Amino acid sequence: MSPRLSRVALAGAVAAAAAIGLKGRWRRYEVRESSMEPGLAAGDYIIAAARQGDLVRGELVILPHPEIAGFELVKRVVGLPGESIVLSNGYVHVDGIVLAEPWADGPTRPDGEWPLHAGEVFVLGDNRPASAADSRTIGPVEEDTIRWRVVARYWPPASAGRLG
Repeated sequence: MSPRLSRVALAGAVAAAAAIGLKGRWRRYEVRESSMEPGLAAGDYIIAAARQGDLVRGELVILPHPEIAGFELVKRVVGLPGESIVLSNGYVHVDGIVLAEPWADGPTRPDGEWPLHAGEVFVLGDNRPASAADSRTIGPVEEDTIRWRVVARYWPPASAGRLG
């Protein structure tokens, strides 16, 4: 075997071993709805990594839809355990302070209040008028049901790159 061919074979073997080792730690998703626009659009393809550690405000996560088996939602974490979330006059308030949301598109309605208990987070879609299945309707989400963090978009190529 030539040295060049053996390097190619070695690289292939390393790539195969890495793929086997990472199986279950990464998932691909197609965004099918407009609830996360303008950040993520229908037709975008994203990569999510298995969640480790605490959730962070502002990060994108994947969670199971509470009423549709096998259907998953991509949402943004805006409220963390122990915080009080109030929606008022189109704004999100966290513990009485208006949350700066450079990602949000549109006012956040309807008004309401959600005290978060230990182990609960509040998630919203970025396209507030078009996002129906988020914590405004499904309530706070148990942290342990969120198994995936969105890390990158790989399609379309012009928008590919790291997210979060």
